[in-house]
Amino acid sequence: MTELKEKLKAQIIEQLNLEDLSPVDIKDEMPLFGEDGIGLDSIDALEFIVLLEQNYGITIKDPSEGKEIFQSINSFAEYISKNKA
Repeated sequence: MTELKEKLKAQIIEQLNLEDLSPVDIKDEMPLFGEDGIGLDSIDALEFIVLLEQNYGITIKDPSEGKEIFQSINSFAEYISKNKA
């Protein structure tokens, strides 16, 4: 799962054009949204949905699930592991 988390961090940085961040800046348990984390917003959550579909073949049927799925790298990677096509 460590490999998946590192890959996911790199994909997030690329997908969201977060040029001022590197994968080591994003801690696995760090919140991805809000001021306590890396400061992402709802537009970024939509990008995560696209990332899941394009890279992992996973479609989120209920967008309200995204709040829990995209909470941290840990929750994101866990969801991918459980739902990968």
